[in-house]
Amino acid sequence: MDSETLSAKLPTVEFTGENLEPGKSSWFATCHKVRRALEEYGCFVAVYDRVDLELDEAIFGELEELFDLPTETKVQNTSDVPYFGYVGQLPDIPLYESMGISDPQTLQGTQTFTKLMWPAGNDKFCETICSYSKLVSQLEQTVKRMVFESYGVEKCFENHDIGSTSYLLKATKYKAPTMNEMDIGLTSHTDKSFITILHQNQVNGLEVKSKNGEWIGFEEYLPSSFVVMAGDAFMAWSNNRIHSPSHRVVMRGDKTRYSLGLFSINKGTIRIPQELVDEQHPLQFHPFDNLGLLLYSYADVYTRSESCVKDYCGI
Repeated sequence: MDSETLSAKLPTVEFTGENLEPGKSSWFATCHKVRRALEEYGCFVAVYDRVDLELDEAIFGELEELFDLPTETKVQNTSDVPYFGYVGQLPDIPLYESMGISDPQTLQGTQTFTKLMWPAGNDKFCETICSYSKLVSQLEQTVKRMVFESYGVEKCFENHDIGSTSYLLKATKYKAPTMNEMDIGLTSHTDKSFITILHQNQVNGLEVKSKNGEWIGFEEYLPSSFVVMAGDAFMAWSNNRIHSPSHRVVMRGDKTRYSLGLFSINKGTIRIPQELVDEQHPLQFHPFDNLGLLLYSYADVYTRSESCVKDYCGI
């Protein structure tokens, strides 16, 4: 069954209209849907129409231009954090190529990256990336706020708001496999972020592993469709109430797949709220640093157990 994708679908949550107005009955209902989806699946499809068709077409057009740059230009995208810069030409995942943009929701962050790739400037790329990232970071903040409110720990949100969050936008290209290549675009893994928000072009490939070990494919495309996924940091914050799902990319067609992932990383020490600790949920994690978890996950990866976050800060 591991190689097959089920017909089951991820839950869908509408982030439109009154659903986004705190205090409305539809807001509370949406908070509950979001929390339940993250507890049962670790992810859901968000319908978020603030990214319109024009911006959607523009962002993927810019990704094509980005990845068409010479390799000697792309490798200048470096980072002190492994895999946050340029990644490509790896024997284990030959179909995969990615670029990381730090603080993409700020003009300074996008300008720094743009000048690195296009020393003469590229205003359209810079403005498109920044506009897209601002809107998606607002979705990330809304999801967090909804979950915190649903658990009755709204007071904790100030330690996880936009001022306490770092963002990384990872632009990814998956080429179609040749006859002699495996179809794995990206091997199975969990994210170490707090929240990851994924968006793709018309080419499918993302698969999420359910709690019973079966794979669920994300097989729809709309400019307003985003996959919101909990990372290991969110799972630990929730005292293991929220699920952090394994996921992968499988390339089955003959077209290139482009995707965007906005990763949120908490800047401070993450502490498990006392309200989420009880007899049924004894405390399972020590306070921890999100970036520390990321760095730990990339060090001596082959000696690590399956649950990196439990190795890092588990009780």
